[in-house]
Amino acid sequence: MYKESILNVVHQIFVFCSMIFLIVVISGLIIFILAIAFSVSQGIVESRSPSTVGNLAEDVVLDCRFLSNSDNEQFNDVSITWLKDALRGVVYEYKNKAAQLQGQNTQFQNRAQLFSDAISMGNASLLLRNVKLEDEGVYRCSVNAPKVSGTTSVNLRVAAFSAPTFTRRADGSLFAQANKWFPQPGVSWLSQSGQLLNSSTQFINNTAGIMRVVSVLEGPVKEDDTYTCLIQNSLVKAIAEATVTGKIVMLTEKSRTYFIFSAASTKVSCLQLMFTVILVLSAIQ
Repeated sequence: MYKESILNVVHQIFVFCSMIFLIVVISGLIIFILAIAFSVSQGIVESRSPSTVGNLAEDVVLDCRFLSNSDNEQFNDVSITWLKDALRGVVYEYKNKAAQLQGQNTQFQNRAQLFSDAISMGNASLLLRNVKLEDEGVYRCSVNAPKVSGTTSVNLRVAAFSAPTFTRRADGSLFAQANKWFPQPGVSWLSQSGQLLNSSTQFINNTAGIMRVVSVLEGPVKEDDTYTCLIQNSLVKAIAEATVTGKIVMLTEKSRTYFIFSAASTKVSCLQLMFTVILVLSAIQ
């Protein structure tokens, strides 16, 4: 009798645990199915450039796109809100087919706007004019539209960068000057074959902390040879080529100054720089 009672209790516990297990499994399946259905019905909000580098005092676009599951759908009723982490107020808000800027942070007054003609096609990107150092940070784009709802983020880093100009000096050396860089970059020169060359570089600061880069490739340089000047900081790498023709230095026709952007603050070795330039040179030949 006592043994049967124990077996009965064990059986009841087993049944109870089994029921709890089934409830948990079924609940999980329901949540999973609802999550899939919800995500399908809500479409996609995304950024093709989640890490963006803005050039100081110039304009930058923070990319944000939204898509439904219906191809070529145009959106008529769209709400878009741009926020910046750790900042009160909105960067920009759009509702009822018009800007709603009552709650806009003063930092962005008369500097932020959307591409209003492209919103119906799924473009919620933000144009930020005259980029400042204090604009750096994480921005969040939230979109609500028929069949679409979601948020994506864009990490904006701010630097100053410009392409160098070249001059051949009387002593046969090659002089390069770039008027706007921040943070302070490193400068390297490479021969046409990718060999690292001897050079000297100066950085001249202005009152705002932005620096002018002045670099000299020790001569004499050879006529009809192409030399590559690399200017790079943690955010931007500029790759510029100069071909020496007589007493004139010209940018080669098939190459310009290439800017390569990175959101990582890591230093690149000379070997990595040489490898990058060789890849660029091979690609444009």
